[in-house]
Amino acid sequence: MGKFIVKKTDTGVKFDLKAGNGEVIATSEVYTTDAACNQGIESVKKNAPVAAVENQTEEGYEAQKHPKFEVYADKAGEFRFRLKATNGQIIATSEGYKSLAGCMNGIESVKKNAPDAPVETV
Repeated sequence: MGKFIVKKTDTGVKFDLKAGNGEVIATSEVYTTDAACNQGIESVKKNAPVAAVENQTEEGYEAQKHPKFEVYADKAGEFRFRLKATNGQIIATSEGYKSLAGCMNGIESVKKNAPDAPVETV
């Protein structure tokens, strides 16, 4: 089972969503308050399971409505996703994946793990 790990940074607070194996599968922006970070977690829990997947690496891809996972290739040629809430704000991002299949597996892991993941503060 996955879990959200909340941690302080030099400039605020952020969260990582970790899969059952301990791998980080999604990361948040840095929030200025604990309350804002907790709202971000709740937004991921609510939006991830129902979010469509928009594969921007395909030519002529079909735009999806929010909430959605946007899949894209970064400058290094790795595949990444960002989860956008119903208001279009980015609420979580992924690491780089070498393959599109790995990135898609990451999305499925977020969809599966986020809704019931407990929150721990470190």
